Amino acid sequence: MEDIKPLIEISRTKLKQASILWAEGFREACRLHRVIVLCHRSKKLLIRTGQCFLLNGFIFLGSLFVLNSVVIPILQWILPDHYTQTCCGDMSEFHGVFKFYSFLRALLIQLFYVFWFYPMYVFSIILSNLWYNDIATHGFAAVGRSGPSVVESSKKNDKLTSDSKAHAARLPGLGGIMIGIGEQVYSLLLLTFFFLEVYATGFIPYVGKALNFILLSWMYAYYCFEYKWNFSEWGLEKRLDFFETNWAFFAGFGSPCVLAIFFFSPLVSYSLMAILFPLFVLTATDTDAEQVISAGRRFSGAELGKLPIFYTADTLLMRVLTLLTSESQERMQDNKTL
Repeated sequence: MEDIKPLIEISRTKLKQASILWAEGFREACRLHRVIVLCHRSKKLLIRTGQCFLLNGFIFLGSLFVLNSVVIPILQWILPDHYTQTCCGDMSEFHGVFKFYSFLRALLIQLFYVFWFYPMYVFSIILSNLWYNDIATHGFAAVGRSGPSVVESSKKNDKLTSDSKAHAARLPGLGGIMIGIGEQVYSLLLLTFFFLEVYATGFIPYVGKALNFILLSWMYAYYCFEYKWNFSEWGLEKRLDFFETNWAFFAGFGSPCVLAIFFFSPLVSYSLMAILFPLFVLTATDTDAEQVISAGRRFSGAELGKLPIFYTADTLLMRVLTLLTSESQERMQDNKTL
């Protein structure tokens, strides 16, 4: 029993530390008043954010509201359902007519989706991703204009001097460009595999929804901070190490966005995410994560261990790349022999 007490105390301390960092991450994500301040500093940022809200909020989400609140009720009135419009004695006489009405109503709704929502969905994804990059760029520039953020940047530069020198040393000329492109491609593939992992966990019985929520929180948090890390010239290895070391903070930061979309239909969830995501990107841009995490650790006096969040996705990706590389080498050898 005496041997268990230290383990219980350590577990309690780590749980307290994780709870504090999660709460700090959640609090930092909810400080959306920073978006107003940044938009006040940059007119371009205000325009891009407004365009994003107009497309995804007013047009896309508004179209869903019109469909569910206006179009579908009108179709149900014009093409009535036999359960609500006739008595039981007349159902056999008009059964074929009402069946045709039901089919026609479903067809018209599907045509509305095919010719409006699905093209709008694809158009919104493409345009929003372009706008997200502009929003992050203007937001990063707006953060640099404020006094506290400049101090924050100088602190980071002092703290990461060796990393910046190493980064500059290994990225000269064309070779550095190729390394940067390779990191971006690998990061994109890694996050794609991680997204598949997130999707698959939703089908696990009993605990699937909870796991899905946590993994989605991490995924959105990583996406939000990735823009800032790109502008700060953090390498992929440094990003993943920092993210997995401070997993509790980032789980808290991504939770508000997931809470806003977790309980809605896919199209409604996408439109809400498309509206909220640039706001959280700007919040992440103006968040000094290192300082907040350091303050949380000083408060609790404990260190959390590194959690290999991307281990499964990284392992699967490496196996797929190894398989593809070996197949290409075999084909090249076969061509040489021929």
